Amino acid sequence: MAQTTPNHTQTVSGWAAQDTSGNISPYTFKRRENGDTDVTIDILYCGVCHTDLHQAKNDWGITMYPIVPGHEITGIIRKVGKKVEGFKVGDRAGIGCLAASCLDCEFCQTSQENYCDKLQFTYNGVFWDGSITYGGYSDMIVSDYRYVVHVPESLPMDAAAPLLCAGITVFTPLKDHNLIESPRKKIGVVGLGGLGHVAVKFGKAFGHHVTVISTSPSKEKEARERLGADDFIVSTNPTHMQAGRRTLDFILNTVSAEHSLGPILELLKVNGTMVIVGAPGNSLELPAFPLIFGKRTVKGGIIGGMKETQEMMDLCGKHNITCDIEVVKPVNINKAFQRLAANDVKYRFVIDIAGSGSSL
Repeated sequence: MAQTTPNHTQTVSGWAAQDTSGNISPYTFKRRENGDTDVTIDILYCGVCHTDLHQAKNDWGITMYPIVPGHEITGIIRKVGKKVEGFKVGDRAGIGCLAASCLDCEFCQTSQENYCDKLQFTYNGVFWDGSITYGGYSDMIVSDYRYVVHVPESLPMDAAAPLLCAGITVFTPLKDHNLIESPRKKIGVVGLGGLGHVAVKFGKAFGHHVTVISTSPSKEKEARERLGADDFIVSTNPTHMQAGRRTLDFILNTVSAEHSLGPILELLKVNGTMVIVGAPGNSLELPAFPLIFGKRTVKGGIIGGMKETQEMMDLCGKHNITCDIEVVKPVNINKAFQRLAANDVKYRFVIDIAGSGSSL
């Protein structure tokens, strides 16, 4: 493992954290030359995921400094390798969380690269050549084309960027449970943040009755009027929780804070399923009785494979689904991190890498 190899000859301007302070500052580094199966992308925008904040501060104990975060990347392809299929110079392209996988295991062969044992991420990973991966807080990136998707022409590049992490994270459980084209179901979304607001949009676009479950009564107006939610349950209100008991077919839990799953499970019908896509730092409380007496299932999931990600992007283009964003300049990344830590954003920060639009 090394920061670079002799093939890393392209000088790149970016922004990195150098230590556990998590402070982001300008950083110049090298990327590899464009290989036979690579595309080179000039980055326009990069979303700010909560993972970026955790990794910058080494909250999970796995950060390799210096770290260039960013796995919600949109831009324009300016170079393609001779073995690249399906992409050409000038294409609108996106890169999410995946940089490499083994390509040979059962998961890679069935378009579930996100569960490959040898999966490596867009940043803070180790690429096939042994180099450390650097993410989208930079002006360009080189990626193997098999981990790149097309961004539909109908989608704005800034508001499409967070779909590559937040979007696919909530889309895949809906697809796995046949909720894209199924008859109308009653689904719940726990948490109304970067993940939750996209989940509500998907649920409504796919024709379902959507209930938002939140600890914050102040979010009800936003959920109903701005996002189109049908119902709103305040999870700290016993009356609300009792009224919602056994009413939902499916729950998508997007909360990354520590909380008990028991009360939320009681909202599911018999045979109902809850999928957890938030990542709390500590263990979740999972009492047995709501599972046993409701024949309920609790599952987890992480992002999606490349085929699913392209399908998601295409459906977003069809239904005009984007993330609600606040665009910031690179100089204000640290301010965005501070506000993100305080949950002061509706609902996703996006960095204007190329200075191509209006930003704060």
